[in-house]
Amino acid sequence: MTFDEQMMYRCLQLAALGRGNVAPNPMVGAVIVHEGKIIGEGYHQQFGGPHAEVNAVNAVQQVELLSESTIYVTLEPCSHFGKTPPCANLLVEKKFKRVVVGTLDVHAKVYKKGIKRLEDHGIDVTVGICEEECQELNRAFFTFHEKKRPFVLLKWAQTNNGLLDNSKGNPGEITWISAHETQVKVHQWRNEFQSIMVGKNTVINDNPSLTIRAIEGRNPIRIVLDSRNEIPSTSSILSSAAETIVFNLEKNSSQDHLNFVKLPELSPKLILESLFEQQIQSVLIEGGKKVLQSFIDAKLWDEARIITGKSSFESGTSAPEINGQKIKEEVFFGDHISYIRPL
Repeated sequence: MTFDEQMMYRCLQLAALGRGNVAPNPMVGAVIVHEGKIIGEGYHQQFGGPHAEVNAVNAVQQVELLSESTIYVTLEPCSHFGKTPPCANLLVEKKFKRVVVGTLDVHAKVYKKGIKRLEDHGIDVTVGICEEECQELNRAFFTFHEKKRPFVLLKWAQTNNGLLDNSKGNPGEITWISAHETQVKVHQWRNEFQSIMVGKNTVINDNPSLTIRAIEGRNPIRIVLDSRNEIPSTSSILSSAAETIVFNLEKNSSQDHLNFVKLPELSPKLILESLFEQQIQSVLIEGGKKVLQSFIDAKLWDEARIITGKSSFESGTSAPEINGQKIKEEVFFGDHISYIRPL
């Protein structure tokens, strides 16, 4: 591994610390090196806050060394005024002699513009160090800008005989399939996504809150597919704990945290188009089977995480059918978790 790669891996470690806090911005990490020694580090910590490059520069005690230093950053420095000034301008101002970039920023306002600004001011720029890893870190960001839709993660828990629920259970009572620790892990996943989606029947049958009660963090935007607006007004998903979007066929209305969005049909394509227009970059779909299967059949998914518990039910709803490439499998407190991506 080269020195540049070592420094970029450190940038990736730093960038990941912003997970769950920076969306819709990407996670970015930066490291400043002078004569082979790290003199400053930073990462994008909060949406609307300073970017990684700014935090790294501010961490340097001997600012006079910046003009003799190299800054490593996972993503192309921004070149436009948004919630913060352009980072490319800062690097020019501080007269860095070299900038090493993991991957280009696919956002139309940035793409190659940050690199050009640096090079126009005589800065040596290297692009593409650990490029695949840098893009993987921000898959939702890249999917949103390249495919013009949110990144879609499918998630469900099934018994070891492939059932989603227990048809012989008590009405309104959830029969847990996975371990408590796995349920906490799911809350961590929720914290990493901007939104979470379920169908009407899941709300009526289970009355979920779809929050991240088990950990500290920001609740995702809750999305319900309810064509005729049939879910009870007392449903937990309609509480003020988080913003809620109800896709339906009947009305458009908005009040406080609750938004009803009317679509011609509740198809995966139209749902994702609407979410794209609302600047929602990622969605975690948790059920039920009909909703999950519709996105699978429409080939509008990017990853599936399937939790298989140790228990079995005599009868119930069968799990969705999915074909894909298993990229990872782990055993977590007795549960088997499979990570699958499209072929």
